Amino acid sequence: MITNETQQALVDQAVEAWKMAYAPYSNYPVGAAVLTESGQVFTGANVENAVYPLTMCGERVAIFSAVAHGNKAFQAIAVVTRNGGTPCGSCRQVMAEFGTDTLVLIANAKGEILQSLAVKDLLPSAFSGADLSAE
Repeated sequence: MITNETQQALVDQAVEAWKMAYAPYSNYPVGAAVLTESGQVFTGANVENAVYPLTMCGERVAIFSAVAHGNKAFQAIAVVTRNGGTPCGSCRQVMAEFGTDTLVLIANAKGEILQSLAVKDLLPSAFSGADLSAE
């Protein structure tokens, strides 16, 4: 169980990441912070590109950074946007790759938690590695 204090601290780190976003095209910054099972936190912000498919979402930046540092199990991820927007489908699928029970905190730029739910609630019936081996 993640305490309210830990949740807020994670959101606060996502707010700081949100401030670092590079979003000149959409003008929609996204910050994220991932809390690993080992207690480490990795942050990320969206990085846009004039060629939109090359843009990387903040959630995936944080998750990929954690994985690049040897972490594949997460307790929670905080996602911050100006208005509490939820992760896109690609980010939801990446989150599901590493655990559908992971807590997702959706917050606004003021650091107010607007939603708290599990990845499986964001992406019911997610495609997984088990689907690849199904006969």
